Amino acid sequence: MKITVIGCGRWGSLIGWYLAAHKGHEVTMYGPADTPHMQRFLAERRNDLLVLPDSVKLCTDIKEATDTCETLIISIGSQGLRGLMEELKPLGIKNKTVVLCMKGIEAETGKRLSEITSEALDPSVKVAVWVGPGHVQEFYAGVPNCMVIDSLNEATKEYLVEEFSSELIRFYYGEDLIGSEIGAASKNVIGIAAGMLDGKGLSTLKGALMSRGTREIARLIAAMGGSELSAYGLCHLGDYEATVFSKFSHNRAFGEAFVKGESFGALAEGYATTRAMVLLGKRYGVELPICEAVYAILYEGADPMVALHGLFERKIKNEFYM
Repeated sequence: MKITVIGCGRWGSLIGWYLAAHKGHEVTMYGPADTPHMQRFLAERRNDLLVLPDSVKLCTDIKEATDTCETLIISIGSQGLRGLMEELKPLGIKNKTVVLCMKGIEAETGKRLSEITSEALDPSVKVAVWVGPGHVQEFYAGVPNCMVIDSLNEATKEYLVEEFSSELIRFYYGEDLIGSEIGAASKNVIGIAAGMLDGKGLSTLKGALMSRGTREIARLIAAMGGSELSAYGLCHLGDYEATVFSKFSHNRAFGEAFVKGESFGALAEGYATTRAMVLLGKRYGVELPICEAVYAILYEGADPMVALHGLFERKIKNEFYM
């Protein structure tokens, strides 16, 4: 398979490395020539986490990169997807598969990333998402994990799972595109909440956070037309260890740094996704108390301990109320 990866940050570079080194695909990695990630790859073929195989081609011309591939994998910050689509529209991309390897929701509109992509590109383009747990550092060290590929097109989903699976990553067929995307994006908000608990010395509450967080996301997914079960799968609950506990989790680290008043220079997708989740909760009439508490802390200056006490003071309900 001829594959182009757009985005050469930590996850995009891992995908390029994995598909070339473990699956033997013909991989091109695209990035603008003036970006630090691409400049270093052009000079050294490496970043701080991995070394690219010699077989991976580096390209700084987006038309060339997209013309020569069958499958286009996108791994950029989710809030930049609409801008990228504006770049891709004039290229007349047709009859290709686009795989979105990012976990986010557009903050301004609440749109899922597959919706943004499908609206922008030709109807002949098949759109899929690649979600689930795992960190670059662990995959590169040979630590295996399980992930999910989902798409509205069954043949595309089956083909990608077959072409991408290996002993390092076991892929499952997703059965609910709405749930896969909402679950994957919202786990980053839960990750920020977990970091806030760590920062306040309340890590013991992470069990309750995971349980209640999964429940509120399941309710939202159902209200949006998806399956509640998705929240309990690899896209969300199955990704909690990598997001809620791992030292490699940017969202957890960001949440901890935030409540400690420390700076955090890396991308934490959950920051923008928190806005989107609150927007979706209002749109679909679903209570999202944890997401709303994180929003209040991040965007409204609420005291973290006051927000936590607010959760404890909510009306008592059955554990699995609808």
